[in-house]
Amino acid sequence: MIDTREIHPMTDFLRNHKSHITRLKETRKPEVLTVNGRAEVVIQDATSYQEMLDSLESAQLILAVQEGLNAAEKSELKPAQQVLEEMRAKYGLQR
Repeated sequence: MIDTREIHPMTDFLRNHKSHITRLKETRKPEVLTVNGRAEVVIQDATSYQEMLDSLESAQLILAVQEGLNAAEKSELKPAQQVLEEMRAKYGLQR
């Protein structure tokens, strides 16, 4: 969640970028930068950004596994041979 205390004008960031970057690295929380009073960009340190991407990837993997398990419980799975044949037909692949 964005901390409303961490909303700053872009001009302040441009003038004081070193202090902003120091704060980003220390707090590991994103900042919102505004242009003409409207939110335009969100900035954060690289480590926090990578952690966010890793968490998203993990969540997507867990969701895919859950969907597969739910399909298996509902007997909606197809035999592998049938899936391969459908893919060959769809993409014009040879055996």
